[in-house]
Amino acid sequence: MAPKIGFHNDGSPYRLRGKRAVGRWIAACIEKEGYCSGEISYIFCGPERHLEINRQYLGHDYPTDVITFDYTDPETKTVSGDIFIDPATVRGNARRFGQTARREMLRVMVHGVLHLCGYNDKTAGQQAVMRAKEEEYLALADFD
Repeated sequence: MAPKIGFHNDGSPYRLRGKRAVGRWIAACIEKEGYCSGEISYIFCGPERHLEINRQYLGHDYPTDVITFDYTDPETKTVSGDIFIDPATVRGNARRFGQTARREMLRVMVHGVLHLCGYNDKTAGQQAVMRAKEEEYLALADFD
């Protein structure tokens, strides 16, 4: 099955540049993790909608930059899911961490995919592994 990586907006004016190149990059990251790409939807939404999703599905009453819903099939190692991203929070984090908004967006996008590949970030050790993986894959993003 050919990967289907889609980009959608849910009340956000954000427009991702270079969708095809980003899709190929995401698929390559998934392949390097030993998985196949299935259907992955990136949904860009405003802070209010993102907070609503956080409250409803995760029980978190605070803003985050990314929420990942995992539909991966472990038997076939086919990665699928919905990844909700709040571009306003991503931009704020970019300023806070001294990054460009584009680089921080790509970080968040690959972060969501890493969750689909089985990575967690609940503990300090898991967070360190996740950050190292993000950096590894950001180094491959040579299309910006």
